[in-house]
Amino acid sequence: MWFLLLTVPIGAYFIFYRIFVHRKTFTNAVTLYGKTVIVTGSNTGIGKATALALALRGARVILACRSKQRGEDAVRDIRRESGNDEVVFMPLDLASMKSVCSFTETFLKSESRLDLLINNAGLAAPGCTEDGLGLVLGVNHIGPFLLTNLLLDRLKECAPSRVINVSSVGHDLGTIDFNCINTHKRLGMGSSDVDIFKMYCHSKLCNVLFTHELAKRLKGTNVTCYSLHPGSVRSEIGRTMNSWYMLIAKYLMQMFFQTDAMSGSQTTLYCALQEGIEPLSGRYFSDCKVREVKPEAKDDEIARKLWDVSERLCGTA
Repeated sequence: MWFLLLTVPIGAYFIFYRIFVHRKTFTNAVTLYGKTVIVTGSNTGIGKATALALALRGARVILACRSKQRGEDAVRDIRRESGNDEVVFMPLDLASMKSVCSFTETFLKSESRLDLLINNAGLAAPGCTEDGLGLVLGVNHIGPFLLTNLLLDRLKECAPSRVINVSSVGHDLGTIDFNCINTHKRLGMGSSDVDIFKMYCHSKLCNVLFTHELAKRLKGTNVTCYSLHPGSVRSEIGRTMNSWYMLIAKYLMQMFFQTDAMSGSQTTLYCALQEGIEPLSGRYFSDCKVREVKPEAKDDEIARKLWDVSERLCGTA
């Protein structure tokens, strides 16, 4: 009896750990000397760990972050840890289309190459962008959508190149309500932590659908794209959520989730650097493997409609 009482929870924990926490390590030794990479949201967490790993491989790494202070602090840390001085900060606020346009204008004037664009930044928070979009929609989807499209010509010039969109397993819980987007410029209504979490999941589905449609539009260009789940890593993504159930969730994260952001960067690195995955452009990855997604996440009509709506919201239609 006691044996069963002990083995059931222990077994459940190891199953949970294997599925949600354990991450494979990307061990490919490819180097990136002469290559230029942009990583958004790279002043902390998985983004910073990704930027460090790429700097260690010799890349010129652009830290595209909102906070000048935190961005410059991250540059110093990464330069010190990697011994690579080709790490620079450029201001980018994905909650502002003006900032996205300013960033790309500055980048295209000052940098001659772009080999990897890693759309890593994301948040789960209430509020609106300066353009009147829901903050989760603006930062997690519309900002990266606009940024990617403004940089596509440079990516094509430097092909073979790649676009990496950091999504989440949460996309499985997401849906796309086009009526809400068109009417309210939001992914959902309400401002509770549960509402914000739902909108976050919707935005992660947007990432997967964006990647699916982008791959179709990039056929024949030698530019490929991938979306991914980075793993269950403690991060600052839900730092504004303070209700009792979110506090419980944060406590569980302290107990069970990975503490090492570098482990959370492994699938990003796999999608960015693994040779031979070009035929899988547009697919979704987790734990360094391609994974199947639900029908809605690979629906051509939904993906195309989301692209059209996104262009309209960006003013690029």
